[in-house]
Amino acid sequence: TTIAYELEKKLIQSGHLAYVLDGDNLRNSLNSDLSFSPEDRSKNIERVANVAKIIADTGAIAIVSLVSPYIKDRSAAKDIADDTPFFEIYLSTSLETCEARDAKGLYKKARDGEIPDFTGITAPYEAPPSPNCILDTSSVDVKEAVNKVFLMLEPLFIKE
Repeated sequence: TTIAYELEKKLIQSGHLAYVLDGDNLRNSLNSDLSFSPEDRSKNIERVANVAKIIADTGAIAIVSLVSPYIKDRSAAKDIADDTPFFEIYLSTSLETCEARDAKGLYKKARDGEIPDFTGITAPYEAPPSPNCILDTSSVDVKEAVNKVFLMLEPLFIKE
């Protein structure tokens, strides 16, 4: 989420329209009826992918910041994107690092049994076989991560 919002700022400062679709915010609004079950996670990804497609169709860049643990759901999101550029960014960060940064206490709640089907604790994560970009935020800081993603997107901004 931190990287997504910093990328959004950098894109806007560079003259591009951009908008972050953040999983936490969407779970309090559009997806407030969904749990963390595998079926509801699929619905969450599908809904967010459709919203991202609508945003992209306006000419803006949709930055989606979600935990998407299943390969099949990420593949479905890419199918929804259709001919819209779609980049999969894999934050390959250790569970220990995620727990250390857990400002909302979600990992603790999951370990205490308060949140079922929590990725990395009581539910699996399927690493992407071929993401467009891999970021290990235990060794790459936010600014470096944002720059890496921005440089990956830069060819999209060149008008022929």
